[in-house]
Amino acid sequence: MEEKENLEQEEMIDASQTANEENAGEEKDNIEGKSNSEEKALSIEEKLGNENKELKEKYLRLYSEFENYRRRTAKERLDLIKTASEDVIQEMILVLDDFERAFKAEDKDNGEKSSEGRQLIYNKMVKILASKGLKSMDELVGENFDADRHEAITQIPAPSEDLKGKIVDVIERGYLLGDKVIRYAKVVIGN
Repeated sequence: MEEKENLEQEEMIDASQTANEENAGEEKDNIEGKSNSEEKALSIEEKLGNENKELKEKYLRLYSEFENYRRRTAKERLDLIKTASEDVIQEMILVLDDFERAFKAEDKDNGEKSSEGRQLIYNKMVKILASKGLKSMDELVGENFDADRHEAITQIPAPSEDLKGKIVDVIERGYLLGDKVIRYAKVVIGN
């Protein structure tokens, strides 16, 4: 009987050891399963985080592109409004030129009253065009030649050393509409 009891005890010990080993194996599998699922969860989190970053970058790029577009169109609209009447003003400049030529050619002895009337009309037209943003390029004689604002008609020998490379005479006055040149001043340069 003792042998039987010893055998039963050994079998119980073996059974408990195998059960413990199986439990340990299952726990190990559970731990490995958890780590695999954690790795999967981390990789999913990383993927979602990367996707989130990419979407944020796309959003910021699109937002900045739209802001640039909005600023550019607003600036273009303002420029268009400023120079909308450019064609009409250019045509009116020709009338101003005719008035100036008439004043130069007019003999002082002939009808001073009609000359005063023309002068009043001329002054009124200049004021109206100035209120629309027209500025004339005055007092150019003695200034340096600027190809962005002046058109050289010819060169003549400079009357003095300080006028070399500078404007000696103005043939036709130039005009600006705002800051934009709408007619270049036709000038003579000293060499």
